[in-house]
Amino acid sequence: MTWETTTVLANTVPAPLGAGMVRSHKAFEVAIDARWLRSGLGTYTYQLLAGLSKLRSQMSVRAIVSKQNTQVVSPFCKSLRIVNAPIYTIREQIEMPGAVRGCDLLHVPHYNIPIAYRGPLIATIHDLTHLLNRAYSHSLRSWFYARPMLKFVASRADHILTVSNYSRKHIIERLNVDPSKVTTVHCGVGAQFRPLCRETARADISATLQVSGPYLLFVGNLKPHKNVGTLLQAFRDLMNRGMDHHLIVVGDDRLGRPAILQQIQDLALSERVKVFASVDPHSLVNLYVAADALVLPSFDEGFGLPVIEAMSCGTPVICSRAASLPEIGGDAAEYFDPRSRDELVAAIRRLLDSKDLRLQMRENGLSRAKQFTWEASAMQHYQAYARLSC
Repeated sequence: MTWETTTVLANTVPAPLGAGMVRSHKAFEVAIDARWLRSGLGTYTYQLLAGLSKLRSQMSVRAIVSKQNTQVVSPFCKSLRIVNAPIYTIREQIEMPGAVRGCDLLHVPHYNIPIAYRGPLIATIHDLTHLLNRAYSHSLRSWFYARPMLKFVASRADHILTVSNYSRKHIIERLNVDPSKVTTVHCGVGAQFRPLCRETARADISATLQVSGPYLLFVGNLKPHKNVGTLLQAFRDLMNRGMDHHLIVVGDDRLGRPAILQQIQDLALSERVKVFASVDPHSLVNLYVAADALVLPSFDEGFGLPVIEAMSCGTPVICSRAASLPEIGGDAAEYFDPRSRDELVAAIRRLLDSKDLRLQMRENGLSRAKQFTWEASAMQHYQAYARLSC
């Protein structure tokens, strides 16, 4: 599939001006809601703050942060406001407007915008999973929170950012938003994800996580749209055909975890599948480096950070031919239909049986990952802020 963003769309932000170089604008202050620093949303917010702090500009950033994360955010922002209210709560609706008072612009990196805030507003909508995926679309959370809040963001936000053309298309169509109001800004890949020595990484994983021998890797959460169940079934089929790999699953979800653990037991995979709710950043890099492949079988992804994280480590990627994943993986990934266990089995088998294919995918992946940088993302965010604050 052609990568859609190779063609610059009329409504996208201008191309980056170069590292640390920005056009002159009047001084302005943007408030960024940085209370959530976990999962992919947290990575996006953290890297955005880090990238903006490196730009030489007349913009200042006020981070709205929970008390426990002040030390994480303070190196990037001179101004902090503490709001300990959890996201998706009435309490955040009460506390957020006061925390951003006096700023020229508010950026909310999710769709939980403060309803009472009346100033200029940019919101990031990463995906419409709660509208598009059947596992969520008829849930109480979808009907009573996600749907009304997404529609409110569509009408209230002065501009909407999103992380893929796939998400942009659905935001425009499902929320009836003017295309000129929605901009795609791809995520980047952190500098820590790089092709290290595989033998050293394997030794580290063996010592810290007690995992030895070859393995496949999944990184994500355990929500239904991640489709981990199909991966477990395919892995069992491969075991029955003599494959000697392990499967390492890194991810958690309060509701999804029990079902996944039960499926592992029902399929008699307990000896070959290890599930880690989370790992430290150093171990995550080593897990990518030492894996024979990352497998991402998702039905829906707004971006799919593990794809470019794995590629940046030189690890082949096998992912579903769904949602944003072909846009992000380009011609550097091996694809399969997420509804077909047999296609997933065949894709894994193809990769494991061919050293030449693995080497080619490694080179293609390293090249592909270089196209996604947090520096470019930060610059594009800055340009969107500057246009709105002028």
